Amino acid sequence: MSKIEFTLNGKNVVYDGDPLRRLVDVLREGFQLTGTKEGCGEGECGACSVLKNGKLVTSCIIPVGSVGGDEIVTIEGLRETEQGKCIIDSFAEGGAVQCGFCIPGMVMASQALLLTNPHPTEDDIRVAISGNLCRCTGYDLIVESILLASRKGEGLW
Repeated sequence: MSKIEFTLNGKNVVYDGDPLRRLVDVLREGFQLTGTKEGCGEGECGACSVLKNGKLVTSCIIPVGSVGGDEIVTIEGLRETEQGKCIIDSFAEGGAVQCGFCIPGMVMASQALLLTNPHPTEDDIRVAISGNLCRCTGYDLIVESILLASRKGEGLW
């Protein structure tokens, strides 16, 4: 057992357990943050995406022991911010949500993109979300919703 200290959604937390346990499992089971989903378990689908020090990562392939001292933001933490509210509201307004399973990861990918490029093109968006798989929407409504968030959130990023 190891004590791993990190910042989770703006709060200092300590995980006392197996450092090789996957971050997705610690988030979901240890901290009851179930917005982060597990799809593939191999880092390929993006459903488990979180921000680690502002960068998009797939939490299903990261051992919790590697996040000591880091800042982790999940969908639950992001939705409490003005940026997160803007993205989530834009997804709802743009009709981007169908089954909803991939949407937390898509929102996290959107945030990562807008942090580095507040005025993305459609091509920029498609590249940024290319690590996130969706079976329902065909991606067009998601892309349009991210463009909408970029416009509505002028000055937030």
